[in-house]
Amino acid sequence: MSDDDRRSRLHLPAGSTAGGAYSVDIGPGRAGWERSALRVLDLPPGGEHTFDTGDSEWVVLPLSGACTVQTHDGRTHGETFHETFHETFQLHGRDSVFGSVSDFAYVPRDARVQIASGAGGRFALAGARCERRLPARYGPAPEVPVEARGSGVQAREVRNFAAAGVFACDRLIAVEVVTPGGNWSSYPPHKHDEHVPGEESVLEEIYYYEIDGGGLGYQRVSPSRPGGADLLAEVRSGDAVLVPDGWHGPSVAQPGHPMYYLNVMAGPGEREWLIRFHPDHLTGRTKGYR
Repeated sequence: MSDDDRRSRLHLPAGSTAGGAYSVDIGPGRAGWERSALRVLDLPPGGEHTFDTGDSEWVVLPLSGACTVQTHDGRTHGETFHETFHETFQLHGRDSVFGSVSDFAYVPRDARVQIASGAGGRFALAGARCERRLPARYGPAPEVPVEARGSGVQAREVRNFAAAGVFACDRLIAVEVVTPGGNWSSYPPHKHDEHVPGEESVLEEIYYYEIDGGGLGYQRVSPSRPGGADLLAEVRSGDAVLVPDGWHGPSVAQPGHPMYYLNVMAGPGEREWLIRFHPDHLTGRTKGYR
């Protein structure tokens, strides 16, 4: 595989994975891995969309706008869906990812889900193939832990809405990060591609970006092993980057243009976010950082 082919496999520009109702549709097959998935659903005013969760759990997260999420609990056998009961969640959402955290809905595997929006909007579906079937639940915005991480030009805001230890999922881990214009995030570069008990977990990761004001950002992924992931990409709103392995970071925001990204992760082991930092970037201030 050429270097250009490797880069095109990891950096997915806006529109390159669009299909049907989704402006972004990245499943395990498209990514070339086992579990992590991301869809971005664009609904017009009065629009609605129905999908089957299949063998994956999903979080419905408003990026802009509000919606109703109705989950029909049951299983699909061939073309027939056997419904037993349903849950309905009203998501208040938000005007923009740069404005505030949002409430969200968790929907389990083996269900049918309908998303409807009176005023229209854009909604992320963060997913992961899983084994356990957990109940559908509502995640209130006031209960989302918001972390001020880093300082100076490394300062950013991390919204741990579906982080491990915060919100119960079987495999899925998902967080949002907002980086002020001119700042670095995903720094120091870190990785989670080896199973080292108590130190590092194996997680496939998707970055999905939005840039305030139509600017740009940069994303670096560097190899942790010979032939591993290697990318330096200019990213814009609607782009995604896949991190199957390797050191990822920094993520760099253009001055004057805050950068948002949604991280979607899942792996084969215990649901935990354990990372190791690139040794060339460690200092006394970053050792032990999580």
